[in-house]
Amino acid sequence: MTSRATDVLLTAAAPAIWGSTYIVTTEMLPANYPLTVALLRALPAGLLLLLIVRQLPERAWWGRIFILGALNFSILWAMLFLAAYRLPGGVAATITSVQPLLVVFLASVFLGSPVRALSVAAAVVGIGGVALLVLTPNAALDAIGIAAAIAAAVSMAFGTVLSRRWQPPVSALAFTAWQLTAGGLLLLPVALLLEPPLPTLTVTNWLGFAWLGLIGAALTYIVWFRGVARLEPSAIAPLAFLSPVTAVILGWALLGQSLSALQIVGIGVVIASIWLSQHAQRGAQPLVRAAAPVAR
Repeated sequence: MTSRATDVLLTAAAPAIWGSTYIVTTEMLPANYPLTVALLRALPAGLLLLLIVRQLPERAWWGRIFILGALNFSILWAMLFLAAYRLPGGVAATITSVQPLLVVFLASVFLGSPVRALSVAAAVVGIGGVALLVLTPNAALDAIGIAAAIAAAVSMAFGTVLSRRWQPPVSALAFTAWQLTAGGLLLLPVALLLEPPLPTLTVTNWLGFAWLGLIGAALTYIVWFRGVARLEPSAIAPLAFLSPVTAVILGWALLGQSLSALQIVGIGVVIASIWLSQHAQRGAQPLVRAAAPVAR
């Protein structure tokens, strides 16, 4: 297996695991606390990673880190939760799946990456696959929910591209720690102002928060930002199509939800779109930036 194939497979594990977020949130966490859940997913994980790396960004990096923390965590997660509350899951997932297509064009603007026809085609095919997988004919629409889903897609697209453009000379572990902490700090006042205190947490609640924080945030984003440093954004972004695939499969396997023939076709289309997106990057070499000391 080539180094690039290893990078792609490892990076793909992150969105595949993110697909478990829906089932963990609905089955293991208190209902109707979206901002608090996002806060507790980000801030404890970020602080834990900071304790491990014991490294802070240089003063010149603080502004960029908070922008990235907002795009990749604060805004993204807040808008995803709002969209989930206002729209059927299928509609929200289909709208946010435009993110890889946005990345193709944003990477051209901010990174000078070529806009490859095959990359655009792969993103469009992936959107179609997600629609087959999760969209239902009688899905209701809501203007605020649609706006939130679009905002989530735009936020993640900018976050992905700018994480590559502003990649600091540090490890993925440190980069993840900084962004999670910044994103959590930005969510803290909003959650405290807009949501009531959590009820007494059960063992199941604690396990759910542990999964979302340690695995669904800390571990997966270390892997994700490692991929951001090594692969083209237009190769990374379509991997996010794996999240709804995982969510549907987990719903079928653990909750007894139906899995139709059309959904199985949708899974196949999503996999094909990811293959196309990687095929479009043939000959691209992984970019690895050497880590350097950063002032504490």
